[in-house]
Amino acid sequence: MKISPFKLERYFAKYEFNTQYLLSSSDCDGFNMQEILGMATSKETELWNNLQLGYTESQGFPMLRDEITKMYSKITPDQVMVLTPEEGIFIALNCILCKEDHVICISPSYQSLHQIVESIGCDITYWQPNEEKGWYFDPSDIEKSIRPNTRLIIINFPHNPTGYLPSLDDFQKVIDIAKENNLLIFSDEMYRYLEHDSVNRLPSASDLYCNAISLSGLSKTFGLAGLRIGWITTQNSALLNEMIAYKDYTTICCSAPSEILGFIALRHKENLIDINLKKIKINLNLLDEFIKNHSHSLSWIKPNAGTIGLAKLKINMPSLDFCEKVVKDTGVMIVPSEMFYYGTSHIRLGFGRANLPEVLKVLDSYELLQ
Repeated sequence: MKISPFKLERYFAKYEFNTQYLLSSSDCDGFNMQEILGMATSKETELWNNLQLGYTESQGFPMLRDEITKMYSKITPDQVMVLTPEEGIFIALNCILCKEDHVICISPSYQSLHQIVESIGCDITYWQPNEEKGWYFDPSDIEKSIRPNTRLIIINFPHNPTGYLPSLDDFQKVIDIAKENNLLIFSDEMYRYLEHDSVNRLPSASDLYCNAISLSGLSKTFGLAGLRIGWITTQNSALLNEMIAYKDYTTICCSAPSEILGFIALRHKENLIDINLKKIKINLNLLDEFIKNHSHSLSWIKPNAGTIGLAKLKINMPSLDFCEKVVKDTGVMIVPSEMFYYGTSHIRLGFGRANLPEVLKVLDSYELLQ
């Protein structure tokens, strides 16, 4: 397989570790080892201290898989596979798809959701939102796009990069369309549990439909991106077994320390989520006020979930040029919409980091935003 460069990741590689400020990060601040181990009970600490640094189970540490199922209503431990999140996308799409299959994929999106599909040789129809209607994704557009060779619908809610979260009714419509047409669903749920009002939290697609494959992990919601732990959940046992076998050609198994730290973190997940949501809500209001104060140059639809939103750039400059000038002039890295194959007039803004007030202060008097 030949695959195109990952625009977003190459952009981060260029700036993430050598610039002063990041205003487009999609994760929350990373917790440190002391904070995670400090939450552990005596039994959990003993598990960590006595950890053997050998190979781990390919499907994932059983106690971790058991803990993961507590975030689902129907999923059992044997319906979970632990892996890195990006690996989950790669394995699932390669197991599901064949050349010349047709796929309906949400857009804009994290590049691997559509790039891997393209590299396999599939046809893609993009399911795009209506910005004027608040980034509304109309389920009827999916139905209109179905062909005889349609195999898969790829969705992502809460949505990266807009922060959009559909109603339960609209989400159920997508599930029903897949059921009625015997289609699989791949559901990227990396930002689940970061709904700004928990009343709006959607059920996992893998709980609602036996042919849905859901992806989640510790990177975004839990501020533990460095553990590189994610998971796939599905009730489709034949497909899950195929994915487990495919993993023998990628990582084989996960890092033993990461699995134990992930287990401890999920045992105390409410603490981590509460800390992150409190920060997100404060920062979201600060960022919303900043955009209102610079309304001649920026506008946005305030997100209702996750750590990111997509703002419209109202100045006469392509977003890539704008972002490269901003990082050069101020040391603030912002991701342009070109990294999402979504035109040249938007920028992704993140609000999951504690230093957001400092970043906004740097930009408040910046000439291009005046």
